[in-house]
Amino acid sequence: MTINDMGRPARAGSDYAELSRRVAGAGLLGRRPGYYLLRTGLIAALYGAGIAAFLALGDSWWQLALAAGFAIIFAQVALVAHDLAHRQVFRTRRPSELAGMLVGNLGIGMSYGRWMDNHTRHHANPNHEEHDPDVDPDVLVWSTRQAENSRGAARFIGRWQAFLFFPLLTLEGLNLHYGAVRSVLRRTVKRPLLEGTLLFVHFGGYLAALLLVLSPGKALAFFAVHQGLWGVYMGSIFAPGHKGMPMLGPGEKLDFLRRQVLTSRNVRGGLFVDNAMGGLNYQIEHHLFPHMPTPHLRRAQPIVRAYCAELGIPYHQTGLVRSWAEALGHLHRAGAPLRRNGADRNAVM
Repeated sequence: MTINDMGRPARAGSDYAELSRRVAGAGLLGRRPGYYLLRTGLIAALYGAGIAAFLALGDSWWQLALAAGFAIIFAQVALVAHDLAHRQVFRTRRPSELAGMLVGNLGIGMSYGRWMDNHTRHHANPNHEEHDPDVDPDVLVWSTRQAENSRGAARFIGRWQAFLFFPLLTLEGLNLHYGAVRSVLRRTVKRPLLEGTLLFVHFGGYLAALLLVLSPGKALAFFAVHQGLWGVYMGSIFAPGHKGMPMLGPGEKLDFLRRQVLTSRNVRGGLFVDNAMGGLNYQIEHHLFPHMPTPHLRRAQPIVRAYCAELGIPYHQTGLVRSWAEALGHLHRAGAPLRRNGADRNAVM
């Protein structure tokens, strides 16, 4: 059975309209300024406290524990930038963009414009091989079709990508920095001068702090721990929502409701997981209602799940460990053609 066979046929888009009426009727699409004021205030306070602790500790190996703490802080800042990009905080574009660049570019060295462009395309076509930038086969392959057509690094890494996935995540922080600088230099963002200036201030301040406070060896160790753990944490937030869920191949189309539900996975785990993942463990609800404030996603979940049951649409929710098992299992299966090709070549030789 293909992904297009799941659930009964859509009624010209009216299925999603009915779900929207139910969710809106529950009052879940309204703004939550108080929540975001408290959340951003707490994260800003932690960021400031981290800087103060860094200066107070000085040239000490205890700074590596602080580097791990900054990995968590940076990921939480990235989640705020994510919510700003979806206009969950402000209703209009201009304040959302300005706050997003201050949080993303200046705060953590990530291009807000690049993030918003990629993430918007991802939301429009999640897990679609032709249109979702998150499943581009540049390093990893996400389907056997991609594996068979892969070239370069993806062809080499794809054979054992399930085992290499977490080690590769340690480079995700650096990849975000690299992508930010590249997007500014290539002027693929709307405000390259402003974004570039904020990135320059961030990188300059970050490197100056490391080199002025720490010895070269400790500075390098701090950088490695911080950037590596930040990358792993970012992957742990964003990957469970889609990796290992059905993929849409070339030419495959679904209505909006089914496209979002069938390609997304929820991760249960209570308040700890809710906060650690910034609400993105409710990935199905977030994709259906990207403007919905984070604290409302949990309340929308039973409404969406019950409605999917009415329509016969599979609704997938699992625990955090199981979500990773499914994602890594999918990666291993996607790389199977590369392992077979390698075995065939060895047999010929």
